[in-house]
Amino acid sequence: MNCERCQSETRVHIVSYFNTQSICPRCEAIEQRHPRYAEAKRKEKIEVLKGNYNYEGVGLPKDLSND
Repeated sequence: MNCERCQSETRVHIVSYFNTQSICPRCEAIEQRHPRYAEAKRKEKIEVLKGNYNYEGVGLPKDLSND
């Protein structure tokens, strides 16, 4: 599998808190240092507690995008 953010090959992945991308551990570490990470994580928790298991996230910040 390839990381949906950086396209590197990975055997381990996690879904981003910002959007629905499956990301590698390296991209996860970068994401965790982002100033909006705590907000994104908090909002996802609220949605899951409401039963929304398909929450799409707060949106990927431009400075984390590879576009």
